[in-house]
Order: sequence, then C-alpha cells, then structure tokens
Amino acid sequence: MSTSKAPLLINGRTCQWMDRPLVVVCLDGCEPDYITQAMQAGAAPYLREMCDSGASFLADGVVPSFTNPNNLSIVTGTPPSVHGICGNYFYDRAVDREVMMNDPEYLRAETILARFSQAGARVAVITAKDKLRKLLGHGLLNGICFSAEKAEQATLADNGIAAALELAGMPLPSVYSAELSEFVFAAGVNLMAAARPDLMYMSTTDYVQHKDAPGTPGANAFYAMIDRYLRKFSALGVTLALTADHGMNAKTDAKGDPNVIYLQDVLDEWLGRDKARVILPITDPYVVHHGALGSFATAYLPSATPADEIGAGIAQMPGIEAVLNRDSGCRLFELPPDRMGDLIIVSERHVVLGTSRKRHDLSGLDVPLRSHGGTSEKTVPLLFNRRVKSIDHSRRLRNFDVFDIALNNLQ
Repeated sequence: MSTSKAPLLINGRTCQWMDRPLVVVCLDGCEPDYITQAMQAGAAPYLREMCDSGASFLADGVVPSFTNPNNLSIVTGTPPSVHGICGNYFYDRAVDREVMMNDPEYLRAETILARFSQAGARVAVITAKDKLRKLLGHGLLNGICFSAEKAEQATLADNGIAAALELAGMPLPSVYSAELSEFVFAAGVNLMAAARPDLMYMSTTDYVQHKDAPGTPGANAFYAMIDRYLRKFSALGVTLALTADHGMNAKTDAKGDPNVIYLQDVLDEWLGRDKARVILPITDPYVVHHGALGSFATAYLPSATPADEIGAGIAQMPGIEAVLNRDSGCRLFELPPDRMGDLIIVSERHVVLGTSRKRHDLSGLDVPLRSHGGTSEKTVPLLFNRRVKSIDHSRRLRNFDVFDIALNNLQ
C-alpha cells in the first residue's frame, strides 16, 4: 500500500494510510488477566514479545460492556452516542418493538473499514458470530466479509469470497466452541498469505471466557492457540493491533449459584404487572452460556411515574452499583438518549441483572455463571507489535483508539 495517498478524515479523526498490512483483532471477552496469566504460564510467548518489544496499554471499553456496542465503537473510532449501537438488543420506540441491533439501519456513522475500502484499500472482515457481519461489513466496497458461524454459506456476491470454509482448512465449527474463534484466525492467516489485504479486522467469540477463568488450563490453552496465530501473522510482516470488547467476571454467590437481581419482577411488584419494561442489552441469539444475564439494564417507566423515586429504590438494593436517569447515564456512558429508557442500572462486579425469573432459562449453564456488561468489565488490553512513537500519556485510552494508534502513532 502506498503511503503517498492523502489521509482520510473519518468521524472527526485523521487516518494515515497503512505502510504495511494492518490486522486489528478484537478478542471477545478478553479480561486483561487472561493475557497476563497465559504469559506467566509460558503459554503465550508471542504476546510476551508484543508487550516487551511493541506497545502494551490498558484501555477503557464502552459501557454497556457488550459485543455490539464495543465492536462498532472500535471500527468507527467513536462512542455509541455517535454510531448509535448501544447494545446487542434494544427497544425501538418508533415501532414499539424490542429488536436485535444487528441491522445496519441502526448505524449512524461510517466505519473506518468501509471508508478505506471506498478509497481503494483492500479490506477483509472475519467475525466469529454472524450477528456482527452486516454491521461490520456495512459500506464495504469490493471487500471480503464473512462469519465463521456461516462460512459454508459465503458467496462471492454477498461476502466477497466463495470458499470461506475451505480457506480456514477446518471443519465448520459449532457456534458454542473455542474452534469458532480458531476458525477466524486460521482463515485470517491464510487470507493474508494468499491475498495480502491492506486492512483486516477480526472479531472472535467469548465462549471460552464465559466458561474458564484467567489462568485455568482451558483459558491458557485458548490463548496459546491465539498466540500461535499471532506469530504466524507477524511472520507475514503485518502490523498487529489487539484489543477487546469487554472483560469477564464470575457472577455467582458464595454457593456458586447465579447472583441475579430480577428487575422486571421488582418493578412489577412496585408498579403493577408489565407497567414498566426492562431491557437487557446483552440479549442475543446465543444465550446458552450466559442466559441473557448481564450487569447492565435500562428500564422504561409508565408516564407520570416518579423516576427518581423508583431509581432511589433500586439503588438501595444489595448488588446495585449505580442507577442513573437517562440524561445523566447517557452523558456518563456516551450513549444515544433516544435508545435508552428512563433509568440506566448497573450492577456490582459479581451480580447480574435479569427481567423476570421465569423468562431466563439457565438450564444450559454447565459451569458457574460468568458474564459482563457493567463498569467492572470495561477495562481491556490494547497491544501492538510495533512501538508507539508518540502518545499523550495523560490521555484516557479507549479500545476504540486502536485504529488511531495503529495508523497514526506507531514506529
């Protein structure tokens, strides 16, 4: 890629052109301690090299610390107040319906990926779960965009590639498996070797992190796999940038049972059945490993309901970290007010929020519940395989600074 092209201005940020292929990886659910523990166990020698010879930071992700808001923040370089994707799931007031936020119609900003493709760069996007594919691929011109989940369905017309399954050299994995993330890396390395795209974005799944805590054999084996592929990428002469959408914490009580506050049940008791509406933005089609339970919720209250009084009542409940009205919560967490309820509720580190007890099927949990969504899971790694030449150390780093640093601040 020639570096003589004029920089691009994307969502208010100036982006220089790549001087070599750039691979940006979003490791779903990557609490920084996963990397630390894997390195200490000797399972991640290349990640150790990145920390020692490249650049390593801690950064804040977006709250709610869920997949869709953070991935879209990363690829737009903006918070949800700008790009509009504030959860995996939301209540659309315009149509009076609860919907998944998987459709590009909800996206309010262009992506860095799309803009570079439109300017002539060869761009590839590989995501583990198909729920992100349309959002990440929106606006791509002549690019490649497919998911590991539905790789066998990829076509040249829809995905820019006709043999995605063969590209990875692996059988199609289960959506509930570590192999779904490995498929992303295998396909990415082989695509880089064969076609050498200028810009590649890869997003994994947090199946392992929902089951295995940092430092456990399962977690270390997973990061050892990632480490091997990162080294393969490095051997291809690329710039590597790695971050995460959110961390992960145990959400259990002293007995190891799910530690849940069922907010819809609480509001039904206070206000009457179904008078209020609790929305859990963690909700997506893949609920087996978390039961749609996370540490962030928003509540829509009946008109004329004293929101401050209801919020104060919720705030007094054990396990609640914060209750904010819409305006205060949206300012604090940089969220779009028209897509949030009257109250924004965040639970403590080891507590999750539910709607009604009867609506959550936890029968699929075969290990103690681990989940995310709150401020306790917002800290994520920010790693590069090249040194940073200049950065303001007083600056609050965000996971959505990854493209800015990779394009503008590396040696």
